[in-house]
Amino acid sequence: MLLFFQHLFKRFLSQLLTFFIITALLYATAMLTPVKSRATLYLPPRVSEKTYDTVIANIIEKYHLDAPYPVQYYFWMVSLFQGNWGYSPTLNEEVFSAILQRAPATAELILLSILVYIPLGIISGVIAGHRKNRPSDHLFRFSAFTATSLPPFILAILMMAIFYINLHWFAPERFSSQYYSYLHSDQFHGLTGFMILDGLLNGRPDISLDALRHLVMPVITLALAQWATLGRITRATMIEEANQDYVMAARARGVTERSIVWQHMLRNAISPAFSSSMVSAASLLTGVFVSEIIFNYPGISYIAVQSMGGIPDAPASLGFAVFSVILVLILMSILDLVQYSLDPRLREKA
Repeated sequence: MLLFFQHLFKRFLSQLLTFFIITALLYATAMLTPVKSRATLYLPPRVSEKTYDTVIANIIEKYHLDAPYPVQYYFWMVSLFQGNWGYSPTLNEEVFSAILQRAPATAELILLSILVYIPLGIISGVIAGHRKNRPSDHLFRFSAFTATSLPPFILAILMMAIFYINLHWFAPERFSSQYYSYLHSDQFHGLTGFMILDGLLNGRPDISLDALRHLVMPVITLALAQWATLGRITRATMIEEANQDYVMAARARGVTERSIVWQHMLRNAISPAFSSSMVSAASLLTGVFVSEIIFNYPGISYIAVQSMGGIPDAPASLGFAVFSVILVLILMSILDLVQYSLDPRLREKA
């Protein structure tokens, strides 16, 4: 247990350092714009034209926007940790509150996708690697090649055409219109922000089933390419492990083939599998934005879309970028801790 907390502390420090480096680069990019443009990051809502210049001058003085870069970055980070991410004129609300409002929907989509593609990727990779060059292996390799070759936005459009327009099995958005009035009334309590769980907690399993039905297409779109990558790496690891001495020794002792594959070889294949998942965390987030936009899913990608259209919206754009960095780092940390818990070799190295 002590080693686990030591690893957790080291991972926290590493991710915190990564966060500061990336945000420092983000703010360095923002510094390419004029001082008055950066001051709009802190501009309050509904400022009249008469007081606009005065307000901008006060913001520049308060946040030291005419000071050297390290000073500006320090005050920007202080404002971020205080929850002051700026006011978005396109969203007509504070950026931080807008992100908090839409983050649970994105988190639910990502979490469900991870729960789908990690078990399926590992299991299919193990089976394909153990049955190398057999029909099941050829089927997996063909499916994985197709999944990685198909761009997510093309897959999403195909799914919309087949499962929504033609078959009417699944639907876009987050829930059906028949539940709209109830979900926005005082009778419904959004305790977790996850529609599947909140439906059950409110005694409405029909809402949970409806939310799950709306998640099917974006989850498949998001998970398919990740499943293929994870499965390929697991397959390659299993093929490599099959020639190791411990496998031959286990067979000589009369250990069943099932035990060798699922109890011994799989343990060594877990670590590379989760390492690949950590590396692909950024691409997973990119897939989330594609899925949310095409399926009209109300996640944080809405903020990015709104910030790029119409009038320039620096607070929303920068807030979206910062939140994306935080989300990727959290995903990598979770997968790293799972890998550390499952692989005893990592604990021995600590």
